[in-house]
Order: sequence, then structure tokens, then C-alpha cells
Amino acid sequence: MSIEEFISSITASANNQPGHLLQYLYEIQYQYAHISQQAIKLLAEKLSLTESHIHGVIGFYSFLHDSPRGAYDVLISDSITDHMLGSRSLLDALCKKLGVVPGVPREDGRVTVDTTSCTGLCDQGPAMLVNGWAVTRLDENRIDNIAELIESATAVDQWPNEFFRVEDNIQRRDILLSDESNDGEALRSLIDQGEDAMLEQIESSGLRGRGGAGFNTGMKWRFCKQTEADQRYVVCNADEGEPGTFKDRILLNAYADKVFEGMTVCAGVIGATKGCLYLRGEYRYLRAPLEQILQQRREAGLLGNTILGQGGFDFDIEIHMGAGAYICGEESSLIESLEGKRGIPRKRPPFPVTHGYQNRPTVVNNVETFMAAALIAVHGADWFSSVGTEQSSGTKLISISGDCEKPGIYEYPFGVSIQDILKDCAAKDTQAVQIAGAAGFTIPPAEFERCIAFEDVSTGGSFMVFKQDRDLLDMVKNFAHFFVHESCGFCTPCRVGSSLMKDLVDKVHSGHAGQYDLDEMQNIGQLMRSTSHCGLGTTAPNPVLDTLEKFPQIYEKHLKHSSYEPAFDLDAALQDARDITGRDDAGAHLGTKS
Repeated sequence: MSIEEFISSITASANNQPGHLLQYLYEIQYQYAHISQQAIKLLAEKLSLTESHIHGVIGFYSFLHDSPRGAYDVLISDSITDHMLGSRSLLDALCKKLGVVPGVPREDGRVTVDTTSCTGLCDQGPAMLVNGWAVTRLDENRIDNIAELIESATAVDQWPNEFFRVEDNIQRRDILLSDESNDGEALRSLIDQGEDAMLEQIESSGLRGRGGAGFNTGMKWRFCKQTEADQRYVVCNADEGEPGTFKDRILLNAYADKVFEGMTVCAGVIGATKGCLYLRGEYRYLRAPLEQILQQRREAGLLGNTILGQGGFDFDIEIHMGAGAYICGEESSLIESLEGKRGIPRKRPPFPVTHGYQNRPTVVNNVETFMAAALIAVHGADWFSSVGTEQSSGTKLISISGDCEKPGIYEYPFGVSIQDILKDCAAKDTQAVQIAGAAGFTIPPAEFERCIAFEDVSTGGSFMVFKQDRDLLDMVKNFAHFFVHESCGFCTPCRVGSSLMKDLVDKVHSGHAGQYDLDEMQNIGQLMRSTSHCGLGTTAPNPVLDTLEKFPQIYEKHLKHSSYEPAFDLDAALQDARDITGRDDAGAHLGTKS
């Protein structure tokens, strides 16, 4: 099939809608290993878009490229927990075996080896993606085998199955993960009770969004329902890009029916006929089984027109793929991405419940929230609110990784202490716990009695454990680089502040910083918190500010005795000139003051 025919086929499947641009680009990327200028020109003509607009979208997403990648596009996870498991040495080994430099395609076009942000496989890392397929539990032997398979041009679908084994790794179940209700029960309950009564059940349960912010779910649904519109939408945010979080992976793999049922309950309550699951690009391998489940639900009368024979109850779900942009976990950025644009956060108000997807009222909840809603519809509000705390009803799924014997998924009633979680996952000699991912909280042992709850330590689910012999500055450095990479670049406080913070953290890490630099980190962090456009910018300095306050020793041991040292080494910058002229005498060096 020629590229003209391929583009015609994928655009025709979505009626040549410009709003599906990201999906078209995603398909072209994986078909041809890049998006050529010819493809951009063809898309621009078909969709009545400018080529510059399409280039802008490509440049925004990490998984899209307008220059060729290798036929094997290998991305090794750059998450701090993968670093702790030796991912960096494995990356170096693979690059050496294949004769490549990270990020640079090999001259024969065979392979590119690079890093990517957290792959959502922290409990079974080190991990990588190969042409979108997840490879887990990397070690030296597996790296050797992968290099041989690439050199022999063995198709990825012919690689050993054990390379791609992704386990659910559920270590503790509570009311959600142990539920055995049948498909369709929540929808029958909705039909029996009616939409208003069901909305009251959701509100009475106290269910709050499980993404971390904790907005009241019933209130969100009611705002959307009360907004006059000719169309409303239900969007499931499955773009869990927060480092250390992987609960959605398990829910979509083992509980997808309940997630889709929760979306359908929401649609019935608010009067929506269209829904979308926004699936992070790192979970591409889940797409085919999820499409199959959607089709099975249509055939069973649980999706589509006249659901369960109920006239006027029409709702269907389609899957949209993300393409590697952490910022798209923010709901307004996600909506921009759904519309085929760069994921720049919108100004709020207005909020998505009144002006969301296609400027229509839209409910955006995450995977865990929709599953909880489905089970509340089955069992009732009291069943859900009987566990948890007064302000945080129900349970929370925790993704545990790092220095513990039993990483994986744990479900706890809200109110569980950090100390109890550490005991359950067999963590020993713990120095710190990073909760809620890179943007979250660094918790020292003195605070291990605090509890997981919206009124205390709120989290979307990430729980990373660090033992005493870890240098926490490695974690801070990893997160600082992560935020520079993931900033959308829209506002100056985040775009510039993240870069300045990264440079200062690197300066401390390399042993060239003084107290002046620590003071600057405080100043920059506070400025980012108070002036950034969206939540990414306001939370990006958290790892630095938290550790400066609670773990000052990790900075002090790296400091020079001087109060200040320039970050830029001018004498080192003149080395090229010395090499060209062949000079290395004292006159070719800058003098330094003692």
C-alpha cells in the first residue's frame, strides 16, 4: 500500500475529521517509523490544515517524529525506579552491542535506542518499549538476546513470548478488586432506579476523583448534567503518566468491563451518547484487547443503541491514543489532545463540565473513578462509604515500587498509614517514600504514621520506596530532568523555571554548588508554585523544595565550601580552541583566583 493509499484509508475511517489529527499521525508513525514531509503535505490537503500546524503537533508529542527512526524503535524507561534496578547500565550495554548512540538512528536504519519517561511497568522493571510493545524484567541476558534478534531482523511479533509478559501483580485486594458482580448489573440498576436517583447515590457515596485532586464526582456529574447542550461527552483519562503509577494498567487489563460500565452509567446519568477512553501511548499493547472488549459489550447490548433494550439509552465508546505527553494527564490538556491539537492546558474557568470536548459539557474522570462508580451503582452508596474516612470514603489503589520485596498493586481503605503499607510490601531500612509521583511528596521516617487520605497525604497512586543507602539527590535529579522534558513550554515560570532548577540540581549533584545556589532553588521553586499556568508548573518544584526542607543533608554533603561558583566553566569551553591551535600552555588557560 502506498503512503497516499494508507493516509486515505485512515482518514476515511474517521470521515476526514481534522480533530482526529493526532490519531492519524499516531498510525502513520507506527506504520512508517516517522511522519514524512510527504505525509504532512497529504494530511494538510485532506484535512484543510496548514503544514505548520501539523509540524507543531508532531513536535509536541514524544512518540511522533518527522525524521526517520530505526525500524526497531527501542525506548528504555528512564524512571528513577528503573535506574535503581540498573536500567542505565543496560542501556549502555545495548547501545554498545548495536553500535548506536542514544537517540541517533543507526546509519543502516535498522535501530534507534533511546530513553522514555515512566512506562507504567515500575513493578517489573527495568522495562522498555520496542515499537510500542512492552518488554519487562530486563537483565544482561535479555539485552544480549534482544540485540541478536534486532541484528537478525527478527520481527517483533516473533520474539519470545516471555519477553512481553506483563503481570497484574495484585498484592492486596479490598472492595473494588475483590468484587464479583456481573457485567451489566450497574446498567440494570441505573435503569431500575432512574438517572436522578443514581446521581444521588454517587453523591451520597462521597466518591471523589481518584487522580489525586479529589473533586467530588457526583458534583462534577451534576454540573455537566445541568448544563444545556445538544451533546455531552464522557471521557476516561487513562493517561497515567505520573512516574511510579501503574494501577490503570491493571484495571484496563483485568477490569476493563467495569471501567466501561462506569463510563456508561455516567453517560446515562448526564445524557451523553458519546464517550472516549484516552489511552496513554505507553499502553499501546492494551489497545487491541480493549477494542475486543468494547465489541463484546456492543454485541451483548451493553453499548451502542438502545442499551439493554432501554429506548433512548444510546452510548458508545471509542479509544484515542496518546503519544507521549505527561501534560495530557491534566484534563483540559487531554481535551485539547482529543481534538487533535497540542496538549496545552486551557485557561479555567470555564471548566470542562460546561465547555469541554468540542466546547460541549464533558465529564472527565480517571479509570479508577469510573470503576468505583460502576460498583456504587451495583451495591449502593452505603456499601462504598462504609470504608475509608469521613472525608475520604472508599478505597485507594496504590502502585508500589522501589526498595521493597513485594512491589505491585495494593488496595487499601483510605486512612491506612504509610508505615502499614511499608510493612505489607516488606520494605526495610526505609529512608524515604515518594508519594504521588514526581509531582508529589517526599516523606521522611518521622512522618510514616501519616495516612493516605485527601485530608492528609493525597495521591493518584504512586508509592516509591527508597532505602537508606540510596542517594536521594539521584531521585531529585531524575525528577528535575523529567519536568524539563515534560513541560509544555506555554508559560515562562514553568518553561524557564524547570530548566533553571535542573541546572542547579545538576550543579549540586556534580559537587560545584554553594549555599547561594540552594537559596536560588528555593526562590525559583516558590516563583514556579505561585505563577505557573497549570498544575505541572506549580508542582514541578515539589521534589526540590520537599527535600531541601526535610532532607537537607543530601545537599550539604555535595556542597563546596565556597558560597558561590559559576555554573558555566569558561576555561573548559575554550578547550576546542586549544585543540585547534595545538596550544596547552598557561597562556591558553584562564587564570583562577584562589
